[in-house]
Amino acid sequence: MSWGGLKKATSRMGTTLMQKTGQIERTVDREFAEEESKYRILEKETGNLQKEAKSYLDAMRGMSASQTRIAETVSMFYSADRASDGAMSGHAYKAAVDELDAGVGRDLDAPFRATVLEPIGKLNSYFTNTNAAIEKRNHKMLDYDSARAKVKKLVEKPSDDPTKLPRAQAEHDEARDIFNILNDQLISELPLLVDLRIPYLDPSFEAMIRCQMRFAEEGYEKLSGVQRYFADSVRDDYANGALDGQVEGVLDEMKGLSICGP
Repeated sequence: MSWGGLKKATSRMGTTLMQKTGQIERTVDREFAEEESKYRILEKETGNLQKEAKSYLDAMRGMSASQTRIAETVSMFYSADRASDGAMSGHAYKAAVDELDAGVGRDLDAPFRATVLEPIGKLNSYFTNTNAAIEKRNHKMLDYDSARAKVKKLVEKPSDDPTKLPRAQAEHDEARDIFNILNDQLISELPLLVDLRIPYLDPSFEAMIRCQMRFAEEGYEKLSGVQRYFADSVRDDYANGALDGQVEGVLDEMKGLSICGP
């Protein structure tokens, strides 16, 4: 920071402290405060959207990886009896899951990043410049408040130097004009930025739905193909509770083994 910048920062810290103690009046612009509040909501929710969209993609990759490991284990269980219906279904399941895992990168990961994560990330990047503009406006407001307090003090208690009040008034007018320009610009443009969120995010929202739908449809198609290796009665047995009985029967047989305990 330059010497001039350091002096300004120190002066603004002093002005802020004096405002907190009630020695200097603080400019209050309710219109700006309202627009900034709406903008802060947009900034917060867009950040959350980016975070959750990334979490969704990470979760889908994690699910696919776990599904692949499950398929490998199931296939291994049936490896000793490759001719059985169970072995055929286990092999078909592993093949389907392997194709789905490859499809995560091809049909979900890359398109989702390009059409959802990157646009949301770009929108978030705009907030850096906006926040810098708001910070600059707040700094100029402190300069204006300080200059106004200085003029007020000289009016109430005139100085022996007759040039002090005109100089202070000129500094006041310059600080006021700079502040008003920045303040008016933000009041005008912040609502536009907030309103543009819908047309900006619409394509990404549609792309997100399409990515999810395509991945879900492919998953349904691949896993439906595995069903032909199961007996036609399996679905009915599941619906009427008979499948639960079969599972319990096998568990009872396991419990009957001495190595499994009483």
